[in-house]
Amino acid sequence: MKNGTLFLIPAPLGDAAFDEIMPEIVKKTIANLTYFIVENEKTARRFIKRICPDKKQSEIVVYQLNKHQQSAYLQDYIQPLFQGTDVGLLSEAGLPAIADPGGFVVALAHKKNIPVKPLTGPSSLMLALMSSGLNGQKFSFEGYLPKETSELKRKIKFLEQLSAKHHCTKICIETPYRNQKLLQSFLKYLHPDTLLCIASDLTLPTEFIKTMPVNKWQKHLPDLHKRPTVFLFQAR
Repeated sequence: MKNGTLFLIPAPLGDAAFDEIMPEIVKKTIANLTYFIVENEKTARRFIKRICPDKKQSEIVVYQLNKHQQSAYLQDYIQPLFQGTDVGLLSEAGLPAIADPGGFVVALAHKKNIPVKPLTGPSSLMLALMSSGLNGQKFSFEGYLPKETSELKRKIKFLEQLSAKHHCTKICIETPYRNQKLLQSFLKYLHPDTLLCIASDLTLPTEFIKTMPVNKWQKHLPDLHKRPTVFLFQAR
């Protein structure tokens, strides 16, 4: 029997209009699937209902995958694939497996010879990079930076040195309620001439994207509290 396909399904970055940011194939794929591997069952079901309101929730099988369950149940979750049934991998926001625990599922699919089909959708990291004006030829995603002050300072300084040495863009994220603190750390520890981009609420009506040298930001500080934000910087 031929294995089913693991579909990598993008999700909106917020409450943006689905038709404005998602291709039709995403809706069609969701409509044809019964099994889903998700980060959070409640929000995943809400998203599926929003996109396919006629789809019966009682017929949907949802497997929850998060940082606490990323390996214990994977073998069970992918069993439908071995029976020839397609499965959807759904992220909380953006693209599955990009800054997302779904990467474990994709890696296992390749190991088990299961076809993987990525679908096009929004990625906050790529949207931020392409709109930043910073180097899009050489860049690296650094994820979350240390929370402890001295470690955070060392990390920022180290990344800035690498950016200067390799002429590359560094990309970071933070839990939304800690955005303002991280921004203040960037302004305190980065060189005044280093270019800093703040990309917040991407694809939403409140979208904010701006790139300036660090020494220009103090007079134009945005309120980032609880707003999904990507920070990018490039040393000059």
